[in-house]
Amino acid sequence: MDKSKIIDDKVLDSYLTSNTLADKAKALVAQQKDAWELAKKNYSDLEKIEKKVFDFDQFKIVVQFNPGRIVSSSAKVDDKSIKERPCFLCVDNLPAEQKGILYNNEYLILINPFPIFEEHFTIPTVKHQPQQIAKSFHDMLNIAKDLGKYYSVFYNGPKCGASAPDHLHFQACTNNVMPIEIELKNITSENGTLLFDENDTTVYAIGNYLRNLFVIESSSKENAVSQFETLYKITQSETGSTDEPMINIVVLYNGTWKILMFPRAKHRPSQYFIEGENRLLISPAAVDFGGQLITPREEDFNKITKDDIVDIFSQTTISEDLFRKIGEKYSNLVNRENRFS
Repeated sequence: MDKSKIIDDKVLDSYLTSNTLADKAKALVAQQKDAWELAKKNYSDLEKIEKKVFDFDQFKIVVQFNPGRIVSSSAKVDDKSIKERPCFLCVDNLPAEQKGILYNNEYLILINPFPIFEEHFTIPTVKHQPQQIAKSFHDMLNIAKDLGKYYSVFYNGPKCGASAPDHLHFQACTNNVMPIEIELKNITSENGTLLFDENDTTVYAIGNYLRNLFVIESSSKENAVSQFETLYKITQSETGSTDEPMINIVVLYNGTWKILMFPRAKHRPSQYFIEGENRLLISPAAVDFGGQLITPREEDFNKITKDDIVDIFSQTTISEDLFRKIGEKYSNLVNRENRFS
């Protein structure tokens, strides 16, 4: 790879307060805003971002007007379009000013030049390879642990939010900026169904939250990976997916891993494709499922209603029946295995 894209530790020294990876990532944000005019402008523009909050009693959805996200929200991700454009996550195609932190000789931690949050990272593999979580989930957990001091890590599946489905990458943002992180304890208690509880590892199914999700919590990476793989395979089977099932994932780390897995029904709601004044250019991904709904057009921000939000999530989250079926099949399998282990 082009080693000129790896930032020199000496360059980061003046921005560092500590030598952890999380502190280096924080320093990278500051350094890149100083050295890269596009990054400086786009992160500065976040101060002008408009937000409004929709209250759903037990939880909230924050709608953000962010015109800088129009490229991602409107990205063409069909096979033909992907093949016809250069991969913008490959090292050779990065902007000249962009530098990153090499992680484990496999990933490059970069600031996202079109941010949603005040600290927003894209973490692509050095090698060009498809967006697939099955063989890289353990990497995601490692990254979440090493960045967990300040950041949460998220993943968009190749068919539900990844604007570069041809290049494996994760993203990261500041802890607790997604509403779900603050709401998680309460919604687990109020809306969660316990599916598994063994060896300091629990798995819950959470419904009645506009979005259906599974939550794995464990202090053991091996146990977390094992439960995720089981859920993944059942979701793949029950949704009839020959490739990766449609999922978004958020991983939090604070001494234990908390893995939020959102099975999806479709990539984009019908409102995305409507022509005329009724169109809503909203393309939900992990951040949106985390409670921060992104609207890149001002007219959509102004006209979106609570009913629109309910309808958008009802189309894009997995159905109640299928969600229940996956949860029951998972619970029966893992608890039967434990009885005979």
